[in-house]
Amino acid sequence: MSLRVVCRPGRPALYIRGTVRGQSVFESTGTADRRAAETYRVKREGELLDRSVFGARAVVTFAEAVASYLEAEPRSPGQAALVAHLLEHFAGRKLTGIGQEDLDRAYRVLLRPGASPATRLRNVLTPLRAILEHAARRGWCDRPAFEVPKQPKPRVAYLTPPQADALVQAAAAHLRPLIVFLIGTGARMSEALELDWMHVDLTAAVARLVKTKTGIERYVPLPPAVVAALSSLPHRSGRVFRPVHSVRRDGSRARIGAAYRDTGRSGGGQIKSAWAGACRRAGLPGVWKEWTGRNGAERRIWVPELHPHDLRHTAATWYYAIHHDLLRLQQWGGWASVSQVQIYAHVMAEGYATACAAWLGHQPTIGAKSVPSHRTKKQHTVSA
Repeated sequence: MSLRVVCRPGRPALYIRGTVRGQSVFESTGTADRRAAETYRVKREGELLDRSVFGARAVVTFAEAVASYLEAEPRSPGQAALVAHLLEHFAGRKLTGIGQEDLDRAYRVLLRPGASPATRLRNVLTPLRAILEHAARRGWCDRPAFEVPKQPKPRVAYLTPPQADALVQAAAAHLRPLIVFLIGTGARMSEALELDWMHVDLTAAVARLVKTKTGIERYVPLPPAVVAALSSLPHRSGRVFRPVHSVRRDGSRARIGAAYRDTGRSGGGQIKSAWAGACRRAGLPGVWKEWTGRNGAERRIWVPELHPHDLRHTAATWYYAIHHDLLRLQQWGGWASVSQVQIYAHVMAEGYATACAAWLGHQPTIGAKSVPSHRTKKQHTVSA
């Protein structure tokens, strides 16, 4: 018995009903137009016939794979947004028909001209590959075998203690505790902005990072400088670090937000303007970007060479300079493997170790087995 188009009482849309090779079907066509509904019926009947003869591999669409991927486990807002862009682009394409040429076309359509290899990998290839891997495990398609954009040599930038001092002093008052926290704990930006006061114990000098990139909670010790910075904050409930939505002309804070916007990334876009201003005032490297606006007015912004995520590089570099222990550094910073942190083993001169420890408020005996105390008289303070 083939499918036929039918009406359903009280529903404007037409339905298809019937049986195809033993499979019962009763579903909406999504349209009230008889001709469009008939086209849908023919297409759907062909898909069901193909599925019965050749299996699901021949007919499963990208949209079906996305639905299954999103239902399999919770996805972050950032992941969901990337998947939505891919879904809009590939729409009803069959999984088996998506190849390298389709990926290249997706780069051109979904990204700006000249997008970097890192952007191609992060915004298109990684989510697409994750969806197709999910589908392949269910037998709907072959495992993806795409060309990976060639990545440039990893960029590692870090601050010396004098540069860190200059950055903290040049930053806006509400940003200073966050900068000290990131340098002192090695937390990712997203982990820091998600931190709630209920997970901070200033007396024990420890913080619990709940929403981490790896999904594994971890505890981080708070050096004296970080304890002093957090102690300067006026509130003790809700998010520890909060944005300033408006500022009075005299420079005082006018309205403090409840939480930073969740971008689904850890790069620091939430503090982009405040960060650029702090880097410029601190004398850190950067360039002026100039262009003409739509109204013809000349505009320019300062683009710092240093990124907020480089504070994590700074933290790891300082930690290794003090402890000389890669395994300990891996566990402290929440990296998946020691190989990910090996790059920090030789980037800072030995002479900086004492200065790094002093900046954090420690006075350890520098060496492979040293363990800094969290209680020292000398602390790096941050004004509110």
